[in-house]
Amino acid sequence: MTIAKLKYSVNGEWKESATTTYMPITDSNTGKVIAEAPCCTVDEVNQAVSAAKNAFSAWSSTPVSARAQLMFKYKVILDAHLEELALLVATELGKNLNEARGDVLKAIEVVELSCSTPVMMQGDSLMNVSHGHDTVMYREPVGVFAGIVPYNFPAMIPFGWMIPLCIATGNTFVLKAASHVPQTAVRMLELLIEAGLPKGVVNLVTCSRKEAETLLKHPDVAGICYVGSTSVGLHIYSTAAAHGKRVQALCEAKNHALVLKDAALEMAATRVINSGFGCAGQRCMALPVVCVEDEVADEFVAHLVRLAKELKVGPAYDPSYDLGPVVSAEQKQSIVNWIHKGVQEGAKLILDGRDIVVKGYEDGFFLAPTIFDHVKPGMTIGDVEIFGPVVCIKRVKNFEEGLAVMNANPFANGSCIFTQSGYYAREFAAKTHGGMVGINVGIPVPLSVFPFAGHKKSFFGDLHCMGKDGVAFFTEAKCVTSRWFNEEDKKHTKVDTWEGTMTRK
Repeated sequence: MTIAKLKYSVNGEWKESATTTYMPITDSNTGKVIAEAPCCTVDEVNQAVSAAKNAFSAWSSTPVSARAQLMFKYKVILDAHLEELALLVATELGKNLNEARGDVLKAIEVVELSCSTPVMMQGDSLMNVSHGHDTVMYREPVGVFAGIVPYNFPAMIPFGWMIPLCIATGNTFVLKAASHVPQTAVRMLELLIEAGLPKGVVNLVTCSRKEAETLLKHPDVAGICYVGSTSVGLHIYSTAAAHGKRVQALCEAKNHALVLKDAALEMAATRVINSGFGCAGQRCMALPVVCVEDEVADEFVAHLVRLAKELKVGPAYDPSYDLGPVVSAEQKQSIVNWIHKGVQEGAKLILDGRDIVVKGYEDGFFLAPTIFDHVKPGMTIGDVEIFGPVVCIKRVKNFEEGLAVMNANPFANGSCIFTQSGYYAREFAAKTHGGMVGINVGIPVPLSVFPFAGHKKSFFGDLHCMGKDGVAFFTEAKCVTSRWFNEEDKKHTKVDTWEGTMTRK
């Protein structure tokens, strides 16, 4: 089999890298290398920034309605290539076809939102704000943004959360694609260029952290979009902010659910299965921890184990399977090590997915659903993100103890409650630390008209991605105050109080 060598994209052209270092891309289902991505040089990263900077003036001056038209065209092209892109995600990442299709559809959802930029970018105005003065506030593009993305959503994160609103508001972009799964990003950029993207507006490189560090300090980069681990996110936030850049850093999670005794237990278990094991647990909105009231814990766990055993593990591009592989051999080993750790810490391993073998795909990176029960406070298995198909059960006495356990975690991306009590649902929504809250909903990710709103160590920055926050992040306010004079006014030279002390007249 021929192993393709990928190129990087600068100024609308796909170029061979001068590097001698290439990073392997595997089919996660077979374990075989299918392509190689260049570790672009610092000079090539700088070329991408320069192209974005040079493109900014013309692109930001392009009428917003024309920029929106590009996004309309892009949405149509993405719709036409949905199945092709889903298969690509299923191959290089390992999500089953339905999940891979959902990854692409979530990107398309934000492309659709970006078509409304002419409305979303509108500012505010007030006539006669003071005697004879009118003020208008405009939202203007900022400049060059850079995106550093993880592997787990190769379509949605770069071409949903970042690029559509960034370029529709008039900015330009440099994408550092995820090294494990760059083919999806490469193909989606090719389709964006096909839609009519001007040269230099979006540029793409693949490289290591060393070269990507250049983006954090580059004087021509105005802002950084990042999704990934908290340790790296904090470094990016601190470094880029220290160099005068705006930063949007979406980081790791350890989302908890709370199942109360009045909940519809099988329904709740079904949603935990979908959230905890979907995408092989490789998503920051998974539900890897469930706090369950003691009174119903045995019954709930029985439902959970039964449903988990029903999941069929196999190649992601075969629609008859429910759970595909994780992204790499290294990630699989990391998850296996965490399962060992949980056993050593004393948690009860009631479903072990480590020994799964998929016939015909023995070298794939597969793990079956794994469940720990009786996970106690202080056990790292229940507090640290594993990013795999592992669910932990924490038994609690009541609502108050469950909420306290959840809020003690340093991460606060999302949180969920399963109950039929309106009182407890309302109390939970008000008091949980989670930035995205589900009430009888297992994956409380909002539609793109709302922000993806992680809290605590799950987010660093001021403005979240998507929704009005996303538009505000990619724009800055400009206030214009004007005054016009009639013939009588021209005779008076006294400065109005508005322009002096701003006291009331």
